[in-house]
Amino acid sequence: MCLAIPGQVIEIVDDANRLAKVDVAGVRRNVNVGLLDEDGDAAQPGDWVLIHVGFALSKVDEDEAHATLSLLERMGADYEQELEELKASVIE
Repeated sequence: MCLAIPGQVIEIVDDANRLAKVDVAGVRRNVNVGLLDEDGDAAQPGDWVLIHVGFALSKVDEDEAHATLSLLERMGADYEQELEELKASVIE
């Protein structure tokens, strides 16, 4: 199962390539935030975004992010698998 997981942008690490360090449930990884630029709503530190396969797909507000994380945590194994895959991924 593929999930879009909420994460909070910590910092922009490579502006030219639109890479940001994002925290997802304590796991910090670089993700591409360039897709958000198309809407004129570029990601900034502190923003919450939905992440799928290394890309931020959309911004969400903090309440929605926490509600989605809570729902995902209740899914159990599928959520844990997604977190493990995120831990194993590397974008530099």
